Amino acid sequence: MEDKTYDVIVIGTGTAATVTATGCSKAGWSVAVIDHRPFGGTCALRGCDPKKMLIAATEVIDGFERMSGIGTVTGQLSIDWAALQRHKRSFTDPVPEKREQAYAKLGIDAFHGRARFTAANSIEVDGRTLEAKHVVIAAGADPVRLPIDGFEHLAASDDFLELPTLPRRIVLVGGGYIGFEFAHIAARAGAEVTILNRGKQPLAGFDPDLVTLLIERTRALGVDVRLGHEVKAVRKTSTGFEVEAEGPEGRITIETDLAFHSGGRKPALEALDLDAANIAHDRGKLKLDKHFRSTSNRAVYAAGDAAGGPLPLTPVAALEAHAVVDNLLENDDATVDYTGIPSVVFTLPPLARVGMLEAEAREQGLRFKVKHESVPGWFTARRVNESCYGYKILVEEDSGKILGAHLIGPEASEVINLFGFAMRSGLTADAIRHATFAYPTAASDIESMLP
Repeated sequence: MEDKTYDVIVIGTGTAATVTATGCSKAGWSVAVIDHRPFGGTCALRGCDPKKMLIAATEVIDGFERMSGIGTVTGQLSIDWAALQRHKRSFTDPVPEKREQAYAKLGIDAFHGRARFTAANSIEVDGRTLEAKHVVIAAGADPVRLPIDGFEHLAASDDFLELPTLPRRIVLVGGGYIGFEFAHIAARAGAEVTILNRGKQPLAGFDPDLVTLLIERTRALGVDVRLGHEVKAVRKTSTGFEVEAEGPEGRITIETDLAFHSGGRKPALEALDLDAANIAHDRGKLKLDKHFRSTSNRAVYAAGDAAGGPLPLTPVAALEAHAVVDNLLENDDATVDYTGIPSVVFTLPPLARVGMLEAEAREQGLRFKVKHESVPGWFTARRVNESCYGYKILVEEDSGKILGAHLIGPEASEVINLFGFAMRSGLTADAIRHATFAYPTAASDIESMLP
């Protein structure tokens, strides 16, 4: 393929990249996409989708253990990890080819290799130089490098999702989404799991009272959750690895078969040579205006995790990409309304959030009512013998609108969507009270949750 000039070059092939490339191509623009990894992006190949494929088997184990606890089922169950991985690959393996075929059908040129800016509108990839009127950075995110001796010995979250066999002992360095979700998968699949979290409060983006319930539930699985433990070193041994951490009671050393980086992620920008294109950035984040356009190079936009926005979620990546397409094709004034976008930790049971934390609402000086309870005695939890069920709902006093909803328990990952819909639609708590939900369902608990 000869060097070519395009209307737009999109760096990445995940959700934000695909929405952008598809939207521009359908408008008649010439489009190229570039990715150095298999086409499909993090969510489809290395994140949310394959993770939930693994969770499917642990849901069976979880349900069996809960019901066997009250004697209603008997026997033993176990996970065949190799078979579970085959099941996951039945979804993930076809994605890159399907994605590339979809691009080809739309006339989008696809390039495999690392993209590097060589000038304001020029990209080098695999020895070719491509020119474009516009460039959209949608390259996703990479794990943050941690200040740990022997950091190179930590496996990445991608590696966990590809494990051919499950190690007997696992250490997860970081107590965020990844740490807790992987801990719940691995523990129910039979591994001995330790989470080491540097701070005393993990999952900082979620309600701390409900996080406490999740920690208790996680420890009840047999997971060793250690808070206030900062990992200092990882060393390879003849039998595996040693992880050394500084905790409230001094230094500890944990022997393990594998240790995983389950901490934060940052926009994947380092290899792009942003300075060559005069693309402003600071501390690993692009400087963008509210329309997702570079503040220094007006030919460049960004969307999704690479944009470093407030919510690194797949639906948000799609929203931001649609805004970028509108700005490219029309009048450059599209923005994104982040109101009412739910976020979920897919543990069992799941922890969910939409809107403000209680502390955030108080910092803003808002007048609101709050209702918070742990309710394992409610039918939704008792029916499945789930000990972990709680909620916290914030309602503004004057308007009656939902400011925030926080849930943990059975089907919380679905019920939170109803609160998100109410917030995005401007519905009040009274309007939700007058809704009629099928009974008995988890959604029918909503009326009792409202303050």
